[in-house]
Amino acid sequence: MKHTLKTIVATTTLLLGTSALAGDWDEPQEPFLIHGGSYYVGPHGISAVLVTSPAGHILIDGGTEKSPKAIAAHIRQLGFKVTDIQYILTSHEHMDHAGGIAALQKLSGAVVIGSPKSVAVLASGKPDRGDPQFGNLSDMAPVANTRAVKDGEVVKLGPLALTAHYTPGHTQGGLSWTWQSTEKGRTVAMVFADSLNAVTAEGFRYGGSPAWPTAKSTLEASIAKVAALKCDVLVSAHPEGSDLWERKAAQARLGSAAFIDPDACRKYADRSRARLARQLTAELTDKAATGH
Repeated sequence: MKHTLKTIVATTTLLLGTSALAGDWDEPQEPFLIHGGSYYVGPHGISAVLVTSPAGHILIDGGTEKSPKAIAAHIRQLGFKVTDIQYILTSHEHMDHAGGIAALQKLSGAVVIGSPKSVAVLASGKPDRGDPQFGNLSDMAPVANTRAVKDGEVVKLGPLALTAHYTPGHTQGGLSWTWQSTEKGRTVAMVFADSLNAVTAEGFRYGGSPAWPTAKSTLEASIAKVAALKCDVLVSAHPEGSDLWERKAAQARLGSAAFIDPDACRKYADRSRARLARQLTAELTDKAATGH
């Protein structure tokens, strides 16, 4: 199977129920305030969030290899400096979320932070053979100045404190991030949730694959972990997964309250659990049809 970004886009398009084509992940999107000092700065199809402070800023995810120019422009448009980004946090090590990180790291000089598994892929630029989508993945530009965090470790910058939560399953190195945001005297729990979708390349089975025998139980544990997070405002790695655009449409009327839903993480987890069930059913059907 050809190793292209287009293959990954097509698979995710089917999963999310959108009509996006390969280029649409980088469809233009105006940056906007989510809550407090947290802003959406990504393109339309791939989330990237800037968490700001007087001591410097933290960027979560870097989009595709085509995304950095727009992300940097969005940051400047909001009145911030790219060179004030001290850390770039990662969700998972796929080209649609990490393909732009090497360029953004060069622009900012930031330290790039991920899990031990994701940092190994980011630093080498080479896909992990244990990745469920390995057969569809291509190389990325290697990322300099990386650091791995432990599960539950807090990344601090001035008043900012973002907590890493290991959520592998979509990949072996998946991370979700939580922090608090205060606006007009109200403090809410913010979550940037990694993809929890059971998506595979040909030959990988969540129900049992030598490349990652515990993929099913690992993903189930991560889904439960995200469901249990304190979660008022959710941004998922793919914005459609957390109904971000429906919430954005109500922002003019409701302000930042449009993004608040204390059940958002539970709903996100329920969708991911249902997706895994469908994947496992498809794998059993395929096994019965092929005999192996």
